[in-house]
Amino acid sequence: MSVLLLRLAGPLQAWGSTSRFTQRHTEIAPTKSGVIGLLAAARGQRRTDPLTELLSLDFGVRIDQPGQILRDFQVARTLDGRDSMPLTNRYYLSDAVFLAAIGGDRELLDGLHEAVRRPRFPLYLGRRSCPPVAPVTLGVHPGTIAEVLGDVPWQASKRLRERGPLTVRLEALLDAPPGAEVTETLQDQPVSFDPAHRQYGWRAVVRTRVRVPNPDGRSPAAAGAPAGPALGDHDPLTWL
Repeated sequence: MSVLLLRLAGPLQAWGSTSRFTQRHTEIAPTKSGVIGLLAAARGQRRTDPLTELLSLDFGVRIDQPGQILRDFQVARTLDGRDSMPLTNRYYLSDAVFLAAIGGDRELLDGLHEAVRRPRFPLYLGRRSCPPVAPVTLGVHPGTIAEVLGDVPWQASKRLRERGPLTVRLEALLDAPPGAEVTETLQDQPVSFDPAHRQYGWRAVVRTRVRVPNPDGRSPAAAGAPAGPALGDHDPLTWL
C-alpha cells in the first residue's frame, strides 16, 4: 500500500459530521468525508459527480496540534433588511494542525498529489471560510497508514515543537481493519455529495497513539529539567 499525506493547518477548521440547521458543530479531527471532499475539489469534480475511485481509499488522521474550540454566534437578515434569518451557532477548531493519511493504489494517489498541488477548485478545511496554509500535500509514501503516521516527524507549530521533548505521543484515528477492536463508529463514510441527495454510511474507527520524533525538541539535560513524560502521557505526580 501507498499513503498520501496531507498537512491540514490553518487559522480555522471545521469538520462537522452531525451538523443540523442552526447548530453547526465540528469534530475534534478531520473527517473522512471532509478530506474526500477536499480531494474531489482538487480534481475538479462537481458535487453531483460520482465519487467512484475515492470511495475505496483508506483513511487515518493524526492530531499533531489539537487547537481550541471556537464558537461563532451569527445573525443575518434578508437583503432588503426586513426579515431576520435564524440565529446560528457555528463551531470551529482554532490554531489546529493535523496529518491526514489516505491509503490506496500508488497511481491514484500520485494523481491526487498532483491535483492537490494544482487544485481545480479552491481547497478549504471543512468549510469555505477555512482556507488551508500551504503546502497541503507532503507527497506519497510507501507503507501502511499506521506505519507512515508513526514515521513522519511532529507537524505542530515551530514554537510548540521547540518547547517539546525529543519524542511525543500523539492521538490517531484510523479506519478499523478487519478483526480489529472498534473504538467507535461514525456516520462519516461518503457515498454522495449531491446537494439533492447527500448520503453517508457508517465507518468503524480505532483510536490509538503513535510515538513520533520531534526534530526541534530538547533533551531534558539540555533544557536543565528532570525527565518528564512524553506529550500525551500526562502524569501530574511525575514532577514531584
